[in-house]
Amino acid sequence: MTKNNLFLKTLKLLKESNIKPSKKRGQHFIVSSDLLEKEIKYSEVQSTDTVLEIGAGLGTLTSALAEKAKKVYAIEKDQKLFRVLEDKLSCFNNVELIYGDALKLEFPSVQKIVSNIPYSISSPLTFKILSAKFQKAVLIYQLEFAERLTAKPGTKNYGRLTVGVYYKAEAKLLERVPRTAFYPPPRVDSAIVMLKPKPPPFRALDEAVFFEIVRFLFMHPNKKAKHSLKYYLEEKKKDLRLLNLNSLSEVLEKRARNLTPSEINMIANTLLMEYRNR
Repeated sequence: MTKNNLFLKTLKLLKESNIKPSKKRGQHFIVSSDLLEKEIKYSEVQSTDTVLEIGAGLGTLTSALAEKAKKVYAIEKDQKLFRVLEDKLSCFNNVELIYGDALKLEFPSVQKIVSNIPYSISSPLTFKILSAKFQKAVLIYQLEFAERLTAKPGTKNYGRLTVGVYYKAEAKLLERVPRTAFYPPPRVDSAIVMLKPKPPPFRALDEAVFFEIVRFLFMHPNKKAKHSLKYYLEEKKKDLRLLNLNSLSEVLEKRARNLTPSEINMIANTLLMEYRNR
């Protein structure tokens, strides 16, 4: 199937089903068979794999996954699209459709997650995915979001999202996707990203404290760390003299954007140990 044929078939199906893509929900349907093939290739779906797709849309990716996988769970919250999926995928006995909001549903147990992520919920959905058990995820995001996921310290895209994902998974931007691969075309290009869960790269004494300090630091990413931590300590009603600890003097002079995740963890662990002992 050529890209043009897939494009025409998508338009025909949308018209027959009386469906207009929702801007509010960020609905963009894949019309590139090349992109489909790349998603399947990168995900390395085997006949023994159980796969989850989030935002199944018109079932284009779902069908391609079903031809490779042992079982496919496909989540969709749009009623009209769900009815299309029920009809289109009825020929597959290894597809289980799940109607509902992916942010509220409990994910089934799977080996792979392969999805064209609904752009409007990219951040919360990513962290929900990272809290699930899986071996590998191949996901399509807006390019800017993908660059934030995989950014390096000191770069403009590095921030709270980067650190949060780094703590839970290996993230790799595989390739850029032109907006013409979708209908209607989004305003920006997209990217294929691979996520692989990994053990935390360092020991956080308290994960909640670590992520809270990450949040405070990146409220003002271009200011020195001690500036943001002052507000953190004030909110927690802790001694501001903790900012004068010799062990933190060097890192607190750095701008938040330049701190590595391990340096942020060092700050969190040090502060936690100090105010536990006071």
